[in-house]
Amino acid sequence: MKIGLYFGSFNPIHTGHLIIASFIANHTPMEQVWLVLSPQNPFKESSMLLNEYQRLHLARLAVEDDPQIKVSDIEFKLPIPSYTIDTLTYLHEKYPQHEFSIVMGSDSFQNLPKWKNAALLMKNYEFIIYKRHGHPVENIQGTRTTVVEAPMLDISATTVRQNRKEGKTIRYLVPEKVREEIEAAGYYK
Repeated sequence: MKIGLYFGSFNPIHTGHLIIASFIANHTPMEQVWLVLSPQNPFKESSMLLNEYQRLHLARLAVEDDPQIKVSDIEFKLPIPSYTIDTLTYLHEKYPQHEFSIVMGSDSFQNLPKWKNAALLMKNYEFIIYKRHGHPVENIQGTRTTVVEAPMLDISATTVRQNRKEGKTIRYLVPEKVREEIEAAGYYK
């Protein structure tokens, strides 16, 4: 099976993440998209993150009725911080029957040369790049890329967290089940 791996902190998962994942699953050869929840992204401050199991629960709530999108906790079993190359090595050992591609925004793609074992990633994996405003896709030599024009919403997890902190609504920014859980648990206040 062809699987697109969409890595992220998902702090919290929001409608923009889900639109991109659904678009990739429906408009590329990917048969599924796995949201790979990172307990600790090496490029992000850990003190700003909701507990990884709470984020995992919210992500699973968001996609529970969608057979094309799965949530993976694979990085919970790996050393922290999470590095994409280590995750892919583990996934190949665990699921040799699958073919994995990496889904990312054009902003993240520009930073790819800074990643651990970037040359190995660029040599061995296809990248499915969705365009982000202000970040043109500049192909990195030797990298197999597919560029998609996924619908973009100007929503960020930062906006969701800020709205919660300020007592504003997050309705429509996140799936309804996620909103209900965030509000009931008092997350991001």
